[in-house]
Amino acid sequence: MSKIDFDTPIDRMGTYCTQWDYVQDRFGKAGLLPFTISDMDFAAPEAVMNALKARLEHPVLGYSRWNHDDFKGAIESWYQRRFDALIDKDTIVYGPSVIYIIAKLIEKWSHAGDGVVFQTPAYDAFDKLVEGSGRRCIRNPLLKTADGWEINWVQLEEQLSQADTTIFLLCSPHNPTGRVWSRDELTRVAELCDLHDVALISDEIHMDVVFKKHTPFLGFGMDQRWALVTSASKSFNIPALNGAYAFIPNEKARNDYLFKLKEVDGLSSPSILGVIGMMAAYNEGEEWLDSLNAYVRESHEYVSARLKEAFPSVNYHVPDATYLGWIDLTSLNLDMAKLQKDLIEHFNVAIMDGSVYGEMGRGYVRLNLGCARSKVEAGLEALIGVAKMQIHC
Repeated sequence: MSKIDFDTPIDRMGTYCTQWDYVQDRFGKAGLLPFTISDMDFAAPEAVMNALKARLEHPVLGYSRWNHDDFKGAIESWYQRRFDALIDKDTIVYGPSVIYIIAKLIEKWSHAGDGVVFQTPAYDAFDKLVEGSGRRCIRNPLLKTADGWEINWVQLEEQLSQADTTIFLLCSPHNPTGRVWSRDELTRVAELCDLHDVALISDEIHMDVVFKKHTPFLGFGMDQRWALVTSASKSFNIPALNGAYAFIPNEKARNDYLFKLKEVDGLSSPSILGVIGMMAAYNEGEEWLDSLNAYVRESHEYVSARLKEAFPSVNYHVPDATYLGWIDLTSLNLDMAKLQKDLIEHFNVAIMDGSVYGEMGRGYVRLNLGCARSKVEAGLEALIGVAKMQIHC
């Protein structure tokens, strides 16, 4: 494997970058060192950049298509190589974003007032998406154990069995905990959803930044009211290109989705750069991704060792997946509001407060490790410094 440079910081200021240029919008102060929104500070793979540059050499940027063998074949090949999974190319649909596709499936498979189950702590867009569609959030808290996070099966079945629960919105791998679900767990989830006539939508946008085997949700014997929704954007750091895709095996549901995409919302012509970027990533980006995963895992290990050195009671486990550090500070009994204020005022650092991800996130912070190790070190030292200031007050 060739050495890919993730250590040299890249200046993102002045690129209309949400994380750097607009940190003041969320944290009230400009110029902070940010560990916030979940994109990375790393350059996209060289193969992706070369493909984009080659397309931009052609001066006509007209309407485009996604429904062709080059696009769907890149996805099919990726799943075969990466996950040893066979997919049906005819079930693939395009969408401008993962959240857009999920929103349309929620509309399709539920009615206003119905309950949508998802596991907490949760990506904050889930609450907004469910409530914005007029559905109810049914939160299924994960169980924190000495070794990580587990599903509360008794509560999950009780929630799925409710008459007005119509959808289970699975996050796989889970954000923010970084948990990768096993095949056995996914099979059990499928059986429960089938038993209680609940549709399942699996958000798998974090599927490629993993440190153990990820198993895509491909039905597991479930009837055809399920979908896997994902994108190459998170893994290869190309979210600005836009574009996502899903597997929707039910033909009527798939056609209804495509009707909404094209006839109702007028979004069937994709961003050509998004299509080309994703194809290049899947066709030529595997070596880059393997190097990224190794680098990010090392950053998680650094965080774990440094926190243990500073605070023996903070038991940080390297997660199964993601470049997001979900750090439990509850053992330190900190004032989290003051911690945030001091990070900003005294250290000029912005770190996401865990409460953004729901009640179960109180006492946690989410540290974005998708950056050079020197930045990780700076952010972690700021966090440790603020915590020690409180403890010694």
